[in-house]
Amino acid sequence: MTSFNDLPIKKEETINFHSEDLELSLENEEQSCSWIKSAIQEEGHQLGNLNFIFCSDAYLHKINVEYLNHDTFTDVITFPYSETHVEGDVFISIERIRENAKSFEVSFEQELHRVIIHGVLHLMGLSDKTSEEKKLMTEKENTYLRLLNS
Repeated sequence: MTSFNDLPIKKEETINFHSEDLELSLENEEQSCSWIKSAIQEEGHQLGNLNFIFCSDAYLHKINVEYLNHDTFTDVITFPYSETHVEGDVFISIERIRENAKSFEVSFEQELHRVIIHGVLHLMGLSDKTSEEKKLMTEKENTYLRLLNS
């Protein structure tokens, strides 16, 4: 007879969007969730519990200093919580997104989605420290942005 302790535990599969110290709601959240799930599956990974936290430059800078010992502004910081699933927190500076969108001459939504998928790719083990890694990261970002826009 199988006991309760012998039953396999199913990993929670959720994608959540939060705003920390500013107001932002993602347009068409359901489509974004489906897109993120498709990218994770396409890369051969499994989704766990994934949280996106939209925040200000000051909020993300504080996290960068406190947890990573980097005294710089950035657009995204990821904290992975699992080695077997795409699971973690992705903090995104909305101020950086707005500034980068202007600099790159793209819409706010396009830049936001680029940074969202960038964070997801980091949680799947991709890095962008070297020029080769940056090139691969950008290629994958562009691939998944095309998928979202098709």
